[in-house]
Amino acid sequence: MKRASLAALVAASLIIAAPQAGYAGWPVFDATNYTQNMLTAARALEQINNQIQQLQNQATMLQNMARNLQRLDFSSLGQMQGALNRIDGLMMQAEGLSFDLTQLDAEWRQQYPDSYDASIGVNDMATAARERWQNAMNAFRQTMRVQSQIVENVRADQGLLTDLVNQSQGAVGALQAQQAANQLIALSTKQQMQIQTLMATHYRSQAEDAARKAQSEEAARETTKRFLGSGSAYSGN
Repeated sequence: MKRASLAALVAASLIIAAPQAGYAGWPVFDATNYTQNMLTAARALEQINNQIQQLQNQATMLQNMARNLQRLDFSSLGQMQGALNRIDGLMMQAEGLSFDLTQLDAEWRQQYPDSYDASIGVNDMATAARERWQNAMNAFRQTMRVQSQIVENVRADQGLLTDLVNQSQGAVGALQAQQAANQLIALSTKQQMQIQTLMATHYRSQAEDAARKAQSEEAARETTKRFLGSGSAYSGN
């Protein structure tokens, strides 16, 4: 379109200048040179327009890069850590057998001996049985407390999940979307850790109760053996 207009302008100039070519006092109009100059100017203008378009494209690209690198102004890490810390606090309050491996071995040998020597009286055996029963009850109570805390955390996670999904859907760039996705993954991991903790407390209570029953049977056999061996009833020694 630009070149067609330019050609029309050149043709009009030639028509105007043609009648004047025969006058000696008038300068001679060089149509070829004029046309070349106009074409050169048109090409220069086209190059300038192309450069302007390139600069605009680069500016748009930089803006898109800036949006993609914009950080997400939202973090759920504190809330998730707080929930896990509350569960960990309950685990630290566990009574009876410890979750610490070293302490557990020592406590197990004390509460669940392989055999009873003569120095351990019937009253001592009854007291130990009562302590094992109390520990088993505490283990069941611990499981229920952890269950209650996890239910409370899950309720709070509902609101957190909504916030994270909204942040992900409203992300203006790739970085914000990735950060929101990472926090959603962290939320899922936190919930899995809660389940693992609950399973640990549940199986601990089941194992401790089973051990208590087995130890009670061993204590009963030892008591019967002593009774039959001496021919006397419980002496309390």
